[in-house]
Amino acid sequence: MNVAIVQFPGTNCEYDTQYAFEKLGAKTELIWHKETVISDSTDLIVIAGGFSYGDYLRSGAIARFSPIMNAVESYAEKGGKVLGICNGFQVLTESRLLPGALKRNNNLHFISRHHHLKIAGNENVFLKKFEKGSVVNIPIAHHDGNYYIDPDGLNALYDNDQVLLHYCDAEGNISNPNGSVDAIAGVCNAAKNIFGLMPHPERAIESVLGSDDGIAMLEGFFAS
Repeated sequence: MNVAIVQFPGTNCEYDTQYAFEKLGAKTELIWHKETVISDSTDLIVIAGGFSYGDYLRSGAIARFSPIMNAVESYAEKGGKVLGICNGFQVLTESRLLPGALKRNNNLHFISRHHHLKIAGNENVFLKKFEKGSVVNIPIAHHDGNYYIDPDGLNALYDNDQVLLHYCDAEGNISNPNGSVDAIAGVCNAAKNIFGLMPHPERAIESVLGSDDGIAMLEGFFAS
């Protein structure tokens, strides 16, 4: 499996992401934001976490205009798989590749800790290895993770099975750290080839670090 990981100025999770996918057996390539071409052999594009362009204006708002995003959009339009993690999720919403927007956390503070998530939808390559309703423990680290979408958009997400994850406690009860609508932690597009989530599965691949629940998430893309 060939994974292309996009780097913007301010990206800081690209090497964690590279380590995680290579640990699972993938070949990886780091793609600088000024590049304009994605290799035809690419099986997955990952837009990694961090603070692209220092999060000026809005998180992901400037990265959306980087040259590489034209190639990402073309790749996705042809059915190619794209995963946005944290800042990558923000870039995908700013690019209108995913519905909704990410706002400042309700408490106005940066949040960095492990947090439980409930699997809301598993009819997709990303979460196909999980049972619907199961609970995982994945780190979060964000200042602008408050997912917003209007009521009509929210209904469309549920109608199309596009809600991936809800923030919860260890028992699966809603526990919302940032004010996201319906405690949503991740969504996909209607075609289910573009995925975005605020939590960091690439930081949850070794139990010594607190959780290895991210392994099954990333493995979903293998042989899909």
